[in-house]
Amino acid sequence: MTRKLIALWCLFLSVMGIAQIYKPIDTADYTQRKAFLTKFNGNNEATIKKIKSQYSGKTSSELAKIYKEFGTDFEKQVKNKDFIFKSDFENSIQSLIQGLKKNNAQVPQDLKILIARDNTPNAYCLADGTFVINMGLYGWLNNEEEIAAVISHELGHKIEDHSFKTFLKIIEQDNLDKITVQNIKSTTEKSSQNQNQKAFDIFKNTIYKKGVERRQNEMQADSLGYVIFRNSDFKKGEYVNALQKLEDFDTISPRALKIETYKKLFDLPKQAFNDKWMKKEDFSLYNYNFYKEKLNKDSLSSHPEMSIRIDLLKKTFAELQTPGVPGKPSDLFMKLKKIARMEALPNYFHSEDYGLGIYAAMQFLQDEEEEKYYKSWLGKCFSKIYEARKNYNLNRYLDRIEPKHQSESYQQFLNFMWNLSLDEIKNIADYYKPNEAIAKTN
Repeated sequence: MTRKLIALWCLFLSVMGIAQIYKPIDTADYTQRKAFLTKFNGNNEATIKKIKSQYSGKTSSELAKIYKEFGTDFEKQVKNKDFIFKSDFENSIQSLIQGLKKNNAQVPQDLKILIARDNTPNAYCLADGTFVINMGLYGWLNNEEEIAAVISHELGHKIEDHSFKTFLKIIEQDNLDKITVQNIKSTTEKSSQNQNQKAFDIFKNTIYKKGVERRQNEMQADSLGYVIFRNSDFKKGEYVNALQKLEDFDTISPRALKIETYKKLFDLPKQAFNDKWMKKEDFSLYNYNFYKEKLNKDSLSSHPEMSIRIDLLKKTFAELQTPGVPGKPSDLFMKLKKIARMEALPNYFHSEDYGLGIYAAMQFLQDEEEEKYYKSWLGKCFSKIYEARKNYNLNRYLDRIEPKHQSESYQQFLNFMWNLSLDEIKNIADYYKPNEAIAKTN
């Protein structure tokens, strides 16, 4: 189950009752984006200059290369309007960060906020103090205090400088591994197969070691984040509540689409519904265990099981052993939760996840929500799917079926989409196109 697919489910746990016609967030914010990039690029150049003054040789050049490439990639994301500026989301996050700064001198004072057009509940902090908050957090969590808890965890990573330390260790370890492999090749008289196995063992042990370090980083960020959270005026129990909600995100499956929904939406005046569209490919004879994994998946997990992290927090901080009931969200939080829900389709469309956009639109329409609005997005996404099918690059925008990682409902949906002919896709797109004006975006 992909994280983007799981993110769909959080959209259907949000509140109902939004105005009949919703206008997506305006991303015509050239002035704000230009000002942000000027400051961001300056800060990134200062970071690279500092690295070069503190390190030498290959370590210096490799670290500088990492930050330069990251800066270039992040600039592309900003120019691509992957983030929104000057919104109520930003004001809300700024208020939460101000609360976290109280009694916490170690929290950086120059944090900047970016709201990402991403439906997954996530957040991260960049080297220059830019804090990125995914809009999906508001669709998944219960209240602003739980969002403050997620921010606290990421502040833990930032204060401990985990990203930079990880880059540094990878570079140093890679240099050691290359020397070891060269020694193996020059001294061994065994077969080349034996040499390859030794080289793989070095690689495997390095990967395992990195996995252990990442898990340690997560637990360290949990503890430091909680101390920051506890020192502020937030309810202590909300920290664990946030982790428990994120644990649900890793395990919950999307709600099923009914066959009746397909028939209702795609039995059109000029194109009757065809039962053959719902035919499913038989994967029962496939042996997915034929190829054995050479690496232990548990050892490679970068995030330890959330339940283990929660248990460790409760052992470390006795006050967390008493369960906390999620607090009542503020009116502002509920407003932002509604906006995040309505922005789900614009976000999928912006990221070119057209297949997921159709699936989400069908879910909303199954619940009889905002019919004109979601039918317009259905038309927009089908138009893009038609273009992709016509240009033989549909794989870029529509998942292939993976029975081991997808729900029955999503597999059925993918079968339906792949069973449609080019003309059938065009007919659906054309039918829903008249409503497209409601969902105009920049």
